[in-house]
Amino acid sequence: MTALLSLLLLGIVLSTVAPGRLARARWAEREPVLALLVWQCLVAAVLLCCALGLVLAGAAALPELRELVFQGAPHGVEAAYGLAGGEGWGRLAAAALAFGGLWTAFSLTREIRSARALRGHRQEQLDHRAPEIPPQLTARRRRRATRERLVVLESVRPEAWSLPGPDARLVVTTQALRQLTDRELAAVLSHERGHVRARHHWLAQCSQALASGFPGVAMFSAFRDQVGELIELAADDRAARRHGRLTTALALVELNSGRGVFGPCQSPLASARAPQLTAQAPRRVDRLLAGEPRLPVDHRLRLTLAALAAPAAAVLLAAAPGLTALLRLG
Repeated sequence: MTALLSLLLLGIVLSTVAPGRLARARWAEREPVLALLVWQCLVAAVLLCCALGLVLAGAAALPELRELVFQGAPHGVEAAYGLAGGEGWGRLAAAALAFGGLWTAFSLTREIRSARALRGHRQEQLDHRAPEIPPQLTARRRRRATRERLVVLESVRPEAWSLPGPDARLVVTTQALRQLTDRELAAVLSHERGHVRARHHWLAQCSQALASGFPGVAMFSAFRDQVGELIELAADDRAARRHGRLTTALALVELNSGRGVFGPCQSPLASARAPQLTAQAPRRVDRLLAGEPRLPVDHRLRLTLAALAAPAAAVLLAAAPGLTALLRLG
């Protein structure tokens, strides 16, 4: 049972210690894409600990499953895990982990279905309220295999947002077209296109599902909040690389000039996190104007390896008794 206990302990440590340190890391604003990778690896490692722990607990609880798991393994590998005789603890741990796995799957399914229904409703609203850009005006973009369709919405407020999915839309209002310069409009569209092409909505849905499904787990709440911030910074960086930091910052200011405070580069109807994004906008503008350089390549490499080490550690802990037994046999 050592492997099972080690996996559960690793999951607890990763879910309690690492999120706080990662949320306070100052380098995350300089490298939002890398920070998103680190968060995903951290969450994947915790979920992997639970999944592998479920397999070992189920093998301890059910002799039939234990035979299936160790079928074809050399003599001594099964004994190295010490699962025989642990039926009582195995049943308890397997029941708890199985419930958590089923609830996670239910939460993800519920969030995905809800997001799809909401996205479909918004697309129907756009179809009735706004015409699409005529094909002759977007011929050049189509030749460059642009997958998103640009839609103009009649409105007195300068806004721009995206609707992701198989039939992705980039939406701008008529007031935004009047108020923004060509370069600022290009930066705004590049920002929204970054959300669509990086599939940020998938990441947001997964983080929201985990946070709503397990409200008592601080790690999942922090994951949801950090994803909401980092995807905006990543999209800002994409626009800044193509059109300049100053242009992107001016576009953010122009889009929210009539709101009293800086707001998100999205419609409040397009995101349930609009109040949170509104509070982030001044920081986003300051960050763009500050123009801090990226981390050195070796620092980025170390952080990437550290992130990948978390799920790798879970796999190694699960396989360690078997590998030790094989080395002794060899």
